[in-house]
Amino acid sequence: MARFTFFGGKGGVGKTTVSAAYALRCADAGHETLVVSTDPAHSTSDVFDQPFGDEPALVAGHERLDAMEIDPEAEVEAHLMDIRREMEAQVSQVVVNEIDKQIEMAHETPGAYEAALFDRVIRVMREEAEAYDRVIFDTAPTGNTLRLLSLPEFLGDWVDRLIEKRETSLDLYQKAAIGREEPRKTAENDPIIRRLRERKEKFEFAGRTLREEADFYLVLNPDELSVAETRRTVERLGEHGLAVAGLVVNKVTPEPDGDERGRGADYLRERVERERERIAEAEETIPVPVVARIASRTGEVTGPLLDEVAAELDIDVGD
Repeated sequence: MARFTFFGGKGGVGKTTVSAAYALRCADAGHETLVVSTDPAHSTSDVFDQPFGDEPALVAGHERLDAMEIDPEAEVEAHLMDIRREMEAQVSQVVVNEIDKQIEMAHETPGAYEAALFDRVIRVMREEAEAYDRVIFDTAPTGNTLRLLSLPEFLGDWVDRLIEKRETSLDLYQKAAIGREEPRKTAENDPIIRRLRERKEKFEFAGRTLREEADFYLVLNPDELSVAETRRTVERLGEHGLAVAGLVVNKVTPEPDGDERGRGADYLRERVERERERIAEAEETIPVPVVARIASRTGEVTGPLLDEVAAELDIDVGD
């Protein structure tokens, strides 16, 4: 049984509800469980009707279930400030102001959000996860999640190139320093290369953990757009060596009783028929099994309704 479970999908399909329901199932089965929200919307607090922050906190009424919500903006700020402190330790005061300008620009750079969030996810997997049997990630909408999960491969190659360039630079420095009194820098004692190698090791850990210790489930609704995006997501995750374990079809319209008549009943029957066609399409065109079908609710899925969803979410939680 995978220790880490990720739930993904397009915005609005109900990832938070499904993640919370699965976490509840794990906790009820006796597993110490942590559910982590990486979605800026932070609906986990709404589902459990209590606020959560950057550190795990007990979910009221569930002794084995904790939750936390990562604040992406705060992570970006902390990530860039960490870079600033490290850079200032390596350069003269003359260029500190220039570093500040670059840091400010980096805040708006594409990928800054994902890089900072990814660092926090790795910390969860390495540190907070030690106290739990199961860790469930409620991810941001598909595009953000795909960029996040592709980072180990992309950043690992990028760091390799940076190390190579740094080593070349040091070699040129040494040659220019021959006969001078200043100490020669080497790859072995260079703090920048040491930091880059630490980053590479972190990315390798993340890539290995995602491939070997994580399960991925995609949540979709029984409509054409959701099915099409899910199909593309399965393909793109596969390109990064990440297989999807199953599909969760959420917000399935209940069928009216056979003796019900009127416009409302006719509408529901037509809707149910269209949804069946979309579910059949998903089963035929996406090489991943549908592991659960969750009926749509009229009210907000909290409290007892979350227990009902958990009962319908037939995903193995392990022994």
